[in-house]
Formats: sequence, C-alpha cells, structure tokens
Amino acid sequence: MSRPLQVVEIVDPRQQAAAHALRDAVFVQEQGVPAELERDALDALSRHVLAVDSDGAPIGTGRLAPDGKIGRLAVRADRRGQGVGDALLRALLDLAGRAGLHSTRLHAQLQAQSLYARHGFVAHGPRFEEAGIAHRAMRRVAGAAFEIDDVAGAVDATVTVIQCARRGLWVRSRDLDPGLFDHPDVLLALRRFATASRGGRVQLLLQDAATTQREHPPLLALAQRLPSVFAFREVEDPVDRAFAGAFVVNDSGGFLSRPLGNRFDGEAATTLSGRARQLERQFAPVWERSRPCSEFRALGI
Repeated sequence: MSRPLQVVEIVDPRQQAAAHALRDAVFVQEQGVPAELERDALDALSRHVLAVDSDGAPIGTGRLAPDGKIGRLAVRADRRGQGVGDALLRALLDLAGRAGLHSTRLHAQLQAQSLYARHGFVAHGPRFEEAGIAHRAMRRVAGAAFEIDDVAGAVDATVTVIQCARRGLWVRSRDLDPGLFDHPDVLLALRRFATASRGGRVQLLLQDAATTQREHPPLLALAQRLPSVFAFREVEDPVDRAFAGAFVVNDSGGFLSRPLGNRFDGEAATTLSGRARQLERQFAPVWERSRPCSEFRALGI
C-alpha cells in the first residue's frame, strides 16, 4: 500500500548528505558496490532528487546527469514496493523535460527493469556487469518514435509497450509472430498484465488463425487460462487480408509498428499518444468486421 511521500530537488548540503547516506546504505552496504565507484565526478554536475516521508525522513534518491542519464536511484529497504521508485522516476523525468532533454537513458539492474519499463524506457543491447551487478541499458525518447532493427529490439519494445499499458492492448499479427509473442520476456509481461486485477483486455487480430491453431504457441495456452482477458479474431474482408504489416499498441501512447509482418524491423514509441490513437482507431473497425476464432474454444479459449 502506498504511503504519503514527497519528492523534492536537492538544493542544500543537508539534503545532499541524506542522499549520500541512502546511496551508501543501498549500493555499498547492501549490494557491495565499492565506495570509490559509488561516488563519481558526475555527482557535482548532476541534479539530484530526494524522497521524504510524512515525517520528513529520507526514503529515496536519484540523479539526472547533464546528458540525460538517470542513475543512483536508491530506495530505503523498508519502503520498497510502495511507489517510491515510481515517484522518484517521475520527478527525474520532469526535471529532464523542463531542461529540454527529450531523450533519457539509464543502466538498469535486472530486477528493476520493470520499474523503468512502466515509465516508457526500452531495453537495448546485451546484459552487462557494472560494479559486479548485472544490468541492461535502457532508453526513453519523449514524443518521438525510434527505429527497431531486429527481433531482439522488437522483443524489448514489445515488453515495454505491454508494461506501460493501463487497461488495453491491441495486437495485429499474422500468426502471433514466432520469435516475438512466444519469447519468454513477452509472455511474462503479458501474464503480469493479465493478472494485475485492473480489468485489462488484450484483443488479438490474426491474419492466419489456422496456422496459429496448428502450431498452438504458448500465448494460446496463456489465453486458455485467462479467457476473460484475451480475445482472438481473424480478418475476413479481402482488403483486411491484404494488410501486410503488424503492430502492438497500448492505451498510454506506446506502440511497435512493423510495415512487414514477416520481419521484425519497424518503429516504436512509448510516449507518442497521437500515433498510438491512430493505430487503435485503425484497429477498431477491422476488429468489428472480423470473425471470432470459435475454433479456439475447443482449446478452452
């Protein structure tokens, strides 16, 4: 349960000392990061924020470097899972926006990736170690799309689109795109969305339901267990069947759009509401004139 807190920009040495104490407790004492690595030259150049509880006690901190890199996000152990990290990240993104930084980036510890994905950060590149801890690089581009070049990029963008969704996801696909919607990270994100008890709905519009039924990909098994969340239809209109692309779009301004559904390259965005709404509006009439996949009911869907 969330408890009252306030996030302020650090403006005096007392606040900065409290932030350093938090960082030392989390990174040095708890995670074993060498003290000489935890503090660096960027501290003096960055803008810092401090989260405090209703009594004024410090419970979290983070910083924004001049080049848009967010880092040193630390939350006191007894306040984790209570929205402190989200509040810190919102404050840092607000600072970035007011500074004209439309692109932000960070190195995420693996267990914190979902936090950053909820705020529109997309992972890219392989895992790497930093101070002995596994990380992934993540980036966020405010109000603009960015290119996706391969299946790894498509997977990472799809995970963020799913995790940013509030209550709605719309998918247009030939046959659930092997390599994408059967990827463990995508399936995990869909499972979390579907079981989050917020009335979520996933509508999947297929070009080729027969292949999907024959191959029985793992997403069908997930949908079988959660039939109130997932709905499948297959296009029938010749014009709709001629559509060559594929996309996934959410109700919070995020999407991945691929001009050719048999390829993984395309473009994605996490904060481009106008384009996301266009895709949703494009999806809706096709969904209405397409047939429900009644053959999936034999599978329990």
